[in-house]
Amino acid sequence: MSLGELLAATVPMVKTLNLEYLETTPERAVLRLPDQPEYHNHVGGPHAGAMFTLAESASGAIVLAAFGDQLSRAVPLPVTADIAFKKIARGVVTATATLGRPVADVVAELDKGERPEFPVAVSIRREDGAVTGEVNVVWTLRPND
Repeated sequence: MSLGELLAATVPMVKTLNLEYLETTPERAVLRLPDQPEYHNHVGGPHAGAMFTLAESASGAIVLAAFGDQLSRAVPLPVTADIAFKKIARGVVTATATLGRPVADVVAELDKGERPEFPVAVSIRREDGAVTGEVNVVWTLRPND
């Protein structure tokens, strides 16, 4: 079972929005939100909540791909998130997440007994390539007590 299939099976909101996992690696996660009229806003594009969920899900996918081997000793949790809307989104939108710190540096902090934090940047694009939104999520690995 792929990471995308696992997340789709265990995170109900992923199924609700029919998010599609196109790529999930420690370097990059790419998810797609299909065009679904039931999730449109007042201008006919995906609702802000759907776009945020898409981006947050992409950030979570890269975190699990990068730090899945640490789950026996720490739980990944989002700390903060912000979203900036750049252009009107219409049709299918895709979110691409990238990790903002080297995995080894984050794990080294965890090894020292610290609670590391690290940013994940997410770009949301229309099918024509235009950036419609940017989301920044700061994650932590909270050590298990």
